[in-house]
Amino acid sequence: MTHVVLGTRLPASARMITIDEHRLRILDAVTPLPVERIPLSAALGRALAADVRSRWPLPLFDCSAMDGYAVRMADAVAGAVLRVVADLPAGSSEDPVLGPGEAARVMTGAPVPTAADAVVPLEHTDLGTAVRQDAPLRVTVLTAPEPGAHIRRAGEDRRAGEIVVPAGAELRSWQLAAIASCGHDEVLAGSVPRVAVISTGSELVPPASTPRRGQIPESNSVLLAAAISAAGGAVAAVHSVPDDPDVLRGALTDVLPASDVVVLTGGASVGSFDVVKAVLAPEYGIRFDSVSMQPGKPQGFGVHEGTLIFCLPGSPLGMAVSFEMFARPALRALAGFRDIERRRITATAKGSWRVRAGKMQVIPVVLDEDEVRPATEGNGFHPISSLALADALAIIPAEVAAVAEGDRISVMLL
Repeated sequence: MTHVVLGTRLPASARMITIDEHRLRILDAVTPLPVERIPLSAALGRALAADVRSRWPLPLFDCSAMDGYAVRMADAVAGAVLRVVADLPAGSSEDPVLGPGEAARVMTGAPVPTAADAVVPLEHTDLGTAVRQDAPLRVTVLTAPEPGAHIRRAGEDRRAGEIVVPAGAELRSWQLAAIASCGHDEVLAGSVPRVAVISTGSELVPPASTPRRGQIPESNSVLLAAAISAAGGAVAAVHSVPDDPDVLRGALTDVLPASDVVVLTGGASVGSFDVVKAVLAPEYGIRFDSVSMQPGKPQGFGVHEGTLIFCLPGSPLGMAVSFEMFARPALRALAGFRDIERRRITATAKGSWRVRAGKMQVIPVVLDEDEVRPATEGNGFHPISSLALADALAIIPAEVAAVAEGDRISVMLL
């Protein structure tokens, strides 16, 4: 293995590349992880790897959508008094015959008698009365029903064999319930990417310590660990290391064998010595580029023995934006999700902003209905605290030098 001598300068990229170029190179390197069959109880947050089809029609049988009385339309005119011949709770297997002038009381979800062609809700009746204790219940129809009223027909939601949840969907609570309802207790799901985080910088100290002059609390790994979990990954290891090549090599040796992805922060600037670039470029084949975006210009990415390696800026905001633009979509693709991108909308600028033309600007913003405004006042440097207020990122094209009030802006929802 080649070792880089402290002070060595690596050549800068020949040109600045676009966000799309960098993203395409990353996504082209992603091969989804193997899939596995798991119980529904373990599938929350996973990517569904194969379409789930219903084993039977949904609903399985004609059932009542309301508590009420199953009737024959010919009998259920307003003012009609019907004789109640059956009481059908949910789960009943009975199918009583309804003769002229007869009805069956049904609860929501109960099978509707084959002879019935409508359900009269309780509130459209007198609820039913008995003349004497041993007499059959009779019910008066106050409002005549429409044909088929309040009957959910077998298969009207899904036919047998129809897709209920498509491959690539994120399995949340509603999807899991739908899968269970169509007769499955297991699914084929994508694997969870194992991600190691290495935060570099001799100035970094634990958040709860008291920083000396020149030191700052280490927050990058906190953000990354949470963002990785939210994106569908599993944090395999977290290291904070000084700007020491040997310590960095030790951390990489520790995490690489058990990681699908390694994310490093700091030391990735192009055109000047930085420990991450000095070690990762020659020894691990990582390519470093200047990407036409602000924040987040210095970027490194490569694949080492099957592990994706991201080298993100050390500035907290630049790191956070870079993760959203590059690492998060790759993690989602690795896990097998169909939707790997954040949802984008177009919103209206509230107030006027000055931005720096020449590079695409990615600005933390506060979204208020259809309006957006920067999460912090001023221009240029945006502290990490702005992310605590932001709920979206405004994407400002490189050719735009200023945003005027009322301009329509592309916004990435967080």
